[in-house]
Amino acid sequence: MTTRAAPAPSPDTRRYLLPTSRGEFAVVDVPAAPGTEPRGVALLLPGFTGSKEDFTLLHGPLAARGYRSVAVDGRGQYESDGPEDDETAYAQRELARDVLAQAEALGTPVHLVGHSLGGQIARAAVLADHSPFRSLTLMASGPAEISVSQQQRVKLLRDALAVMSMAQVWGVIQAMGPPEEVGGPARGIGGREHLRRRWLGTKPAQLLATGRQLCTEPDRVAELAAVPLPFHVLSGTHDDTWPVALLDRMALRLNARRTVVEGAEHSPNVDQPLPTARALADFWDAVAG
Repeated sequence: MTTRAAPAPSPDTRRYLLPTSRGEFAVVDVPAAPGTEPRGVALLLPGFTGSKEDFTLLHGPLAARGYRSVAVDGRGQYESDGPEDDETAYAQRELARDVLAQAEALGTPVHLVGHSLGGQIARAAVLADHSPFRSLTLMASGPAEISVSQQQRVKLLRDALAVMSMAQVWGVIQAMGPPEEVGGPARGIGGREHLRRRWLGTKPAQLLATGRQLCTEPDRVAELAAVPLPFHVLSGTHDDTWPVALLDRMALRLNARRTVVEGAEHSPNVDQPLPTARALADFWDAVAG
């Protein structure tokens, strides 16, 4: 994929620390475009090694459809603080509680979107309490643990973090070439310097804990299917982290809307942002209808 700079932000774009009952979280908050009818609010959760900037290319198209979109760095991700060494702070149940607090702080029921690891955290939040949410979209996020090949790459990263600094590991990642799940999905947004800053800003304990989660996550689809929310499963046409056929079957189990974005792989939000934003807004419009 060719590197491209992020588009200039909307004049109405706000970057700030969102205060919640569980601390402050760095967000990018883009309102519905002037002149549009406000249709709702979306809370966007990034994946493993990701950040709120992964959704940069979605904000404008969503705003044009009347949706305010709020992308957030999770605890210990990039510009959101968290402990350096305490992995228990990043247990999935703790990250799910953070999401519930973020939704509460926004003050209105939200459409929840989770990319990759963010999808599994979003699922845990919905299973804990679905009342703050109007819908759930799982973007390139599967029913259980990641593929064996990606588990091997995550294990390599976790082994490296046990003996090397974040700066040293960054150098190794650049030398090896980032895999889909261990390189960050927004490799085309903001350039290499942004990716370096994001990596160095992320807490090692967060990567260790969430990497373990990706490799051990149980199948909770039956649990989720019992929740009275509209579901949407969105992916590209190819995905090495969770095979697309597996995502197809998960959508059937959830009785979910299913979108496959042509020309996209593990990060439709980066690979094909316009059709991805259109699919999200179409789903949310249908929910409202």
